[in-house]
Amino acid sequence: MEQAEAYESRFVPALFGEWAPRLCDAAAISDGDRVLDVACGTGVVTREAARRVGDSGRVVGLDLNPAMLEVAARVAPMLTWQQGDVAAMPFRDAEFDIVVCSAALFFFPDLPRALAEMARVVRPGGTVALLTFAGLAEQPGYGPFVDVAVRHAGPGAAVLLSTYWSCGDVTELTRSLDDAGLLVIETRSRVGTARFPSIDALAAIEIKGTPLAARITDEAYDRIVNDLRLVLAPYVAADGRLSLPLRGLTVVTWRNGT
Repeated sequence: MEQAEAYESRFVPALFGEWAPRLCDAAAISDGDRVLDVACGTGVVTREAARRVGDSGRVVGLDLNPAMLEVAARVAPMLTWQQGDVAAMPFRDAEFDIVVCSAALFFFPDLPRALAEMARVVRPGGTVALLTFAGLAEQPGYGPFVDVAVRHAGPGAAVLLSTYWSCGDVTELTRSLDDAGLLVIETRSRVGTARFPSIDALAAIEIKGTPLAARITDEAYDRIVNDLRLVLAPYVAADGRLSLPLRGLTVVTWRNGT
């Protein structure tokens, strides 16, 4: 539960909050739509979608983690929250008009199966809209961050910090979507902002909050933070707040079939 509360209070405003309206815009969610938010976490996208569908629509947030859903239900008790696995979703075929999934593709152990399930539960001609992050080479802020970590923690750090960027190859993702019966109709790349109170806060979230923390010494961690203060200085405001560029990809698809 503590991890889920930290996700809502720290990760949502730092990384995910600004993308919720962008994803809902891309999906063209509007009054009366039936919407499923896959891997909803604590529900930032679910809540945005609910504001758009009105009283005549329906929005469901699905997540595997019950602690995330407990926080989501506390924040928005009027919405529908469902525990379930994206690889075997507890919904009927064609139950939704729109399926959205924000910043979660890279967490799915069986991505082809997850995409096939999204295609199954959306109606023919319906929309599946996804948000993921571009590859590390396209990240002007996080690229240098990972370089610093590798410098002091070894090449294994790149693997441990690679999760967010692992679905950023548009060609590969398009191929996977096509295999699932989802036709890509729009791909949009734009730079957002990951916001942190300080560089120390970034390190606490992105290093201490990952498996890398258990593999480095306190001294190595301190060296990473000290180098980050130099490398990321252009993104630090006078009050110490860090605004790190973060390139996201929104991919809108249409489900084939009748």
